[in-house]
Amino acid sequence: MTPHILTRSLDRAATAFVLLVAAVGVLIPLSNLLLPQGSMFQVPTYLVALWGKYVCYAILALSIDLIWGYCGILSLGHGAFFALGGYAMGMYLMRQIGSRGVYGNPVLPDFMVFLNWDKLPWYWYGFDKFAFAALMVLLVPGLLAFCFGWLAFRSRVTGVYLSIITQAMTYALLLAFFRNDFGFGGNNGLTDFKDILGFNVQAEGTRAALFLLSCLALIIAFLICRAIVTSKLGKVLIAVRDAESRTRFLGYRVESYKLFVFTLSACMAGVAGALYVPQVGIINPSEFAPGNSIEAVIWVAVGGRGTLIGAAIGAVVVNYAKTFFTSGPLAPYWLFMLGALFILVTLLLPKGIVGTFSSWRETRRSAAIAADRNSAAREDGVGAPNPAE
Repeated sequence: MTPHILTRSLDRAATAFVLLVAAVGVLIPLSNLLLPQGSMFQVPTYLVALWGKYVCYAILALSIDLIWGYCGILSLGHGAFFALGGYAMGMYLMRQIGSRGVYGNPVLPDFMVFLNWDKLPWYWYGFDKFAFAALMVLLVPGLLAFCFGWLAFRSRVTGVYLSIITQAMTYALLLAFFRNDFGFGGNNGLTDFKDILGFNVQAEGTRAALFLLSCLALIIAFLICRAIVTSKLGKVLIAVRDAESRTRFLGYRVESYKLFVFTLSACMAGVAGALYVPQVGIINPSEFAPGNSIEAVIWVAVGGRGTLIGAAIGAVVVNYAKTFFTSGPLAPYWLFMLGALFILVTLLLPKGIVGTFSSWRETRRSAAIAADRNSAAREDGVGAPNPAE
């Protein structure tokens, strides 16, 4: 029987990663819901939401590693796709508030009533349905990425120029969403969510379910990325990364490959943003800040560019460190520490944590194989050739 396309590319490390994420996705919610409060093994609800946020960041890191680690596209604007997915989910959650808002308007969100809007903007239509909102989570970031990539890749914009343009796109969206007349809550954004699919978004069971769904989304995203990078398509992407001009001369339509993987990556980032919003409880224009996109690139670099597993691990490790250090006296210096971490990783661990470990393991394995061959040769009475002879 032919293995499934999403699982046949798994090696031992990838299988272990999938099983670990699945175990965490099941055990943490069960610990939160079934064990009594005060138990040393009971995970508090706030930690479920916190780790759920880390999982969403891991999906975002995977999306960046797919295009940067395997196709050589360094995007400094992926935070925009993450935020657009979050806003799409936030619009659905705002429509679910109904008359329970501060002003009691069954149709208009509170911020629209406060700004004296008399009717719902046309681009808010349909967001009272979850299926429509879920479609927009994929369609809006994907369509923006497709249009942006079609223009950029056809113009053969690459390298640092492409990175600057993606950052400019993110900053333009930041300025647009800050405007009150843009229809997305301005500086305050979207918040005060009540329900999702009829369930209280603040309830312990809902938060546990959202965490489980986030882990499931991480597994699916990882399997999709793994299937791509181990296929013939992945080999072409690596060729584009290492020698784009030569790949184009061989007859491959480089722009089409880059456009496909860039659009897919944006859709993954949108899903991460959509799962992030109900767990955090707010989405505002600060998510478009260029610094967030740069920080996400640092996650990938720390974990290991071009490893997938490393990107996810880097997102969790760096954000856990951020949570730890920003809650104490070192909080004002976190950005300096993050910059220093990026510099140290670049100089000392250019392949990241997972990449360096894999390289070290391969070196040891090669040395062990060479030692076994020499031992076998000596037992057979055949010695290594003498260079002096």
